[in-house]
Amino acid sequence: MSADRVLVTGATGFVGSAVARALLARGLTVVALARSSSPRTNLDGLDIEVAIGDMTDQASIEAAAKGARYLFHVAADYRLWARDPEDIVSANRDGTAAVMRAALASGVERVVYTSSVATLGIPKGQDPMAPADESAPLTEQTAIGAYKRSKVIAERLVERMVTEDGLPAVIVNPSTPIGPRDVKPTPTGRIIVEAATGKVPAFVDTGLNLAHVDDVAEGHLLALDKGRIGERYILGGQDVTLRGMLADIAALAGRKAPTVNLPRGPLYPLASLFEAVAQVTGKEPMLTRDALTMSKRHMFFTSAKAEAELGYRARPYGEALADAMTWFRAHGYIR
Repeated sequence: MSADRVLVTGATGFVGSAVARALLARGLTVVALARSSSPRTNLDGLDIEVAIGDMTDQASIEAAAKGARYLFHVAADYRLWARDPEDIVSANRDGTAAVMRAALASGVERVVYTSSVATLGIPKGQDPMAPADESAPLTEQTAIGAYKRSKVIAERLVERMVTEDGLPAVIVNPSTPIGPRDVKPTPTGRIIVEAATGKVPAFVDTGLNLAHVDDVAEGHLLALDKGRIGERYILGGQDVTLRGMLADIAALAGRKAPTVNLPRGPLYPLASLFEAVAQVTGKEPMLTRDALTMSKRHMFFTSAKAEAELGYRARPYGEALADAMTWFRAHGYIR
């Protein structure tokens, strides 16, 4: 086992590439597990060893983890819609199971598992507008939509393996990362691009917690250093209403901010239509029924636990948004 060798799944992706860069900055040797078909744009120019494999293929993960001291499981199917929702569930459930079994088989010293705030709910009796913490995990039955359900299932699986198998894993729950290198882009990245190009004329009354992707990546390393095995830590940033976010994007893009607040009810038939079209085209719809239902709750969170135990800090959300816009412009997403 090499003292400085680290395996990262999902290193070609948005959060995973930020984690890989943070590890390289620390002087560690990074091995990226990647499918042969995965675009390597986010790894260009980085001194990273690429191991061909898949998160659902335990043998390929074990081969990639050979000699590694640490493992970061960042890979996930991050879609809010699929023709068959069970594709999302099976990818995140079975992929996480395979990676964790491989971690045990390979004898890595510590695992950092990237979950999501999608696995967390509002503590009973708490004001729904108040920021949630780590104390009220959702169940599979209370999670809305395939993505949330898949992450709940995967997080519970990791917790069981910590308890029953001695898996040396720390769980981190990023909120909504934004910033540079959002190549795909993520659902939130798409909102930024669409809003910056004037294609989001209205909004619903909701909110989210936005964090710079590089701060989230640094939080992963802090969890490696200081996190308690089996504990979960929210890695968030700043609570922002969707209206406020769209206004800030408009200001950066030199556009007029949208002012129309839409009721959700009439949007459900429209979302159904978008989903029907998506079933034909295979292209993820801009609006889904699950997204509307999730938007009823302001997705506000606190990182107080990570701040107190790990020393986690997040920069102002406006800096993250500006970095995202700059990157999208430089790479032709915003013209």
